Amino acid sequence: MPSRIPQQPAAESGPHRIELDARLSAELASMVSGARRRALRDGDKQIDTAHLLHSLLESDPKVRAVFDSGPQVARLLGYLVQRSIGYGLRWQSTVEDSGAVPMVAEAGWSPAAAGAMEDACERAVLRGDEQARGVDLLAAVLVDPESRAVEVLGRAGVDAGVLLVRIHAGFEEYVGGGDVGS
Repeated sequence: MPSRIPQQPAAESGPHRIELDARLSAELASMVSGARRRALRDGDKQIDTAHLLHSLLESDPKVRAVFDSGPQVARLLGYLVQRSIGYGLRWQSTVEDSGAVPMVAEAGWSPAAAGAMEDACERAVLRGDEQARGVDLLAAVLVDPESRAVEVLGRAGVDAGVLLVRIHAGFEEYVGGGDVGS
């Protein structure tokens, strides 16, 4: 009898995944697993930034605290849920690649999501932590104005630039104590 559990691509279970998992907090690693499951369930070929945003909002109270209010988060989650039944269907046959990240993504990750994961890890190092956390990843997702996550934010009436400034101003530990532009 065939397994009912979808198999992960080989590239996601190899050494790179182990290396990435070591650079993530336990909470963020769990959130990434949730994004991976969501992508598989939705029939998407790759984990993209909208999958990451959805899991961050569901899993991390510090990420939700960056937003204006409960209603704003609820509206945003509503748009994210709709992606599998509405406008997100057009994304299933395409790769999320805004051109902002000059790299080839490993199998299982869109180039924009792979770049955001790397940026989140770099942000953690800048603030003196070996492991990236949810707000690190949120900030990394927000810097690419062409990402699917930023598109979803815009559709929900959330300004990604305002969130990024809020992270830098209110969560100095997530930017290594640097200024708002860092």
